Amino acid sequence: MKANYKFSNLCGTVYRQGNIVFTPDGNSVLSPVGNRVSVFDLVNNKSYTFPFENRKNIAAIALSPDANVLLSVDEDGRALLVNFKRGAVLHHFNFQKPVKAIKFSPDGKYIAVSHDSHVQVWRTPNHLIREFAPFNLHRTYTGHHDEVLSIEWSPDSKCFITTSRDMTARLFTLDPVEGFRPKTFAGHKDAVLNAFFSADAKTIYTVSRDGAVFTWKAKPREDEDESDSDDDQPVASTSNAAGFLYNEIANTRWGVHKRNYFNQPGTKVVCSTFHRSSSLLVVGFSTGVFGLWEMPAFSNIHTLSISQEKISSVAINPSGEWLAFGAKKLGQLLVWEWQSESYVLKQQGHYFDMNTLAYAPDGQHIATGGDDGKVKVWNTTSGFCFVTFSEHSAAVSAVEFAKQGQVLFSASLDGTVRAFDLIRYRNFRTFTSPTPVQFSCLAVDPSGEVVAAGSTDSFEVFLWSVQTGKLLDVLTGHEAPISSLAFSPTGNIIASGSWDKTVRVWNVFNRSRAVEPFTLSSDVLSVAFRPDGKELAASSLDGQVMFFDVNLGKQTNIIDGRRDISGGRKADDRMAASNNASGKAFNSLAYTADGRCIIAGGNSKYVVIYDVREGVMVKKFQTSQNLSLDGTEEFLDSRKVTEAGNIDLIDDHDDASDLEDRLDTALPGAQHGDMSKRRYRQEARTKCVRFAPTGRAWAAASTEGLLIYSVDDSTSFDPFDLDIELTPQALLSVLARREHLKALVMAFRLNERPLIQKAYESVPRADIRLVARGLPLVYVGPLLRFVAEHMEKSPHFEFDLLWASALLGAHGRHLRDRAGEYASVLRALQKGLSDFEQLVSRLCEDNRSTLDYLLDQLKVKQSRDRDVEMDDSTHRQPVSAF
Repeated sequence: MKANYKFSNLCGTVYRQGNIVFTPDGNSVLSPVGNRVSVFDLVNNKSYTFPFENRKNIAAIALSPDANVLLSVDEDGRALLVNFKRGAVLHHFNFQKPVKAIKFSPDGKYIAVSHDSHVQVWRTPNHLIREFAPFNLHRTYTGHHDEVLSIEWSPDSKCFITTSRDMTARLFTLDPVEGFRPKTFAGHKDAVLNAFFSADAKTIYTVSRDGAVFTWKAKPREDEDESDSDDDQPVASTSNAAGFLYNEIANTRWGVHKRNYFNQPGTKVVCSTFHRSSSLLVVGFSTGVFGLWEMPAFSNIHTLSISQEKISSVAINPSGEWLAFGAKKLGQLLVWEWQSESYVLKQQGHYFDMNTLAYAPDGQHIATGGDDGKVKVWNTTSGFCFVTFSEHSAAVSAVEFAKQGQVLFSASLDGTVRAFDLIRYRNFRTFTSPTPVQFSCLAVDPSGEVVAAGSTDSFEVFLWSVQTGKLLDVLTGHEAPISSLAFSPTGNIIASGSWDKTVRVWNVFNRSRAVEPFTLSSDVLSVAFRPDGKELAASSLDGQVMFFDVNLGKQTNIIDGRRDISGGRKADDRMAASNNASGKAFNSLAYTADGRCIIAGGNSKYVVIYDVREGVMVKKFQTSQNLSLDGTEEFLDSRKVTEAGNIDLIDDHDDASDLEDRLDTALPGAQHGDMSKRRYRQEARTKCVRFAPTGRAWAAASTEGLLIYSVDDSTSFDPFDLDIELTPQALLSVLARREHLKALVMAFRLNERPLIQKAYESVPRADIRLVARGLPLVYVGPLLRFVAEHMEKSPHFEFDLLWASALLGAHGRHLRDRAGEYASVLRALQKGLSDFEQLVSRLCEDNRSTLDYLLDQLKVKQSRDRDVEMDDSTHRQPVSAF
């Protein structure tokens, strides 16, 4: 089995904090998700997450006007310079202080960065050349007395205006101009959040937190004596006017032309943006309301409530049609088309932790359940959630798909097990126990007719019939809460793991009702069956994974994973990570499709893959490098550890400076609330891991969301039998001689997809069966997988069907004997065939209805013609001769 799984995508989290940015073409939106950046393609309905990670949660991102360079800055001011097209990190840089705002100039040559009360302008690095020190400081601008909140460039890239908490905005020139002193725009009574230039740069708009919008224009000549600018400010440093052009914006005497107010009672402005060409001002408020105003007339186009919490960030695309909003507390990302008043995108992750996940049998969908009581179904291809079920009133503890049919089951701590129809998107069955209990685990019979759930209160296992909804049986015997359930793939037995240190194997469908108990050394946390049903794996609280032969009823192997999963020291831990015993256990187990390996995850930053037969670790994955989470550091910084505790646990940020931001009214019925919210740090852990049915990917429900790792063959070079003569030119010459079998084998030896596709598609239709029969067995699996992948993208479906039929006919016995080894390949082929079957059936139904309509119209026409002929015959009566 290949273990070269790499990070593929992050679902379940669409926005955490920071600013949202549109790409220059306006078709995609960039959103910070923790310490990563996700890109949502709004036109093609796809999303992907870059593989790079910042050290901490991202505070600000900026994209260059040519969409070549992406800059992401974390909470500490450490930045990553990324090639946006390739997703490759070019450089690491430390700005030394937290960054509130970062902005590229319109010509893309400079980057303006807030640096506490200062502003630094850097030259944009070259994304095509690797340099030792690509960041070159152009100038540092001073004058503000408090933290700078935003930066806005003028259309000509020669000036920029900054806003600050000191209730002023200041205008700076990029290069020194003779006689210029930085202009100060004063008069606001609260922190100025944003300032914007109009399209002709003759008007400046400033927006403050208390809901005031000031319009600034050039002062008339007669008001020479009055000035709102601060003439006593020091002259900008390095003021050398030689060789610099006269700047119209810099030499304008600005004054307040008009004062406007939003008049939204009980709310404050959180974010705003401006579209120059259409003069649209978009403002997000703390109540979840946003408004659209046309400037300079300040006419309200519309005001709408799109969230229950405050809008943290707002962006508008270059064409001015789409507005993007991010809500930090709920984790929402919304894209709104304001002219048609409709959503382009509306996504939200789980409000609290994600507890569980399950792959659909075809591998296309993943279902997740969270502490917020919601069940969400995600499309693995697009990365979007397409349905949310919110019937549960408490945390969802387990989800499971039926092996056949579009049915999803979920168990919850509210005492119900629910069945959802994924065709009509409804809850069609609700299963409950005779007495109210909390369900902690779930298992579904392979036939999909029986569902079982284990309780934490009564220590019993309940079995229901899916068709009737009636309770079939209650299995008793455990003496502690039941932690895990698993049906055997053969469907005859069910295994249950409990905190009473036993795993019980129940023969539920036989008359004997035999129970086989296995005793472990510690509390059982998870159980899993091998795909053939002959082996059972169980993880315990002491970090061990034990394997049992189900038929013989004896233990076959044991893996001690305590050292493998241990790691990561929390900020308040009194002992080192190597000596800390908490969290050193696997909460979730899953077999691979061939049953050779097992993947395990727990309350740690690591996910481990073991070889079952050898009992050795194949690979260990670190799911997160985010230092904003607890448990990602191996060693704490002794300089931050004091006698009062860790300095990192003290919230020294002044984001919640107002009383209403600090109040905690989470308790029901609370009127005044707690005067300060309790601060906590999330812990890096994995609650559930599952392998995809195709075996090419695995997913983990972690603190940061739904992480998907997959095997990326496009970048790997893994030749079978490479020799010196084997080159692409040699392959093309063999193809020219029409030696198709040899060319196909050479292409697989080179392992380059374009060459494989060329050799594959050049085989004549009549020779497919002959080539398939002569293909060496070592290439049968890779060729079948290639056929399955080719089937999804190519229009030559009959050609792919002929290849699949020829390969299965020629090598069917070999595939059947090694069914476990080729399980993932066959599932991928089945997925491609089922997708095309649905497409063809839909097309046939459309054609059939069209033909029925045409035949019906033909009958109507024939009957009409017949009636016309009869009328003509009655009119032409024969005339008798007298």
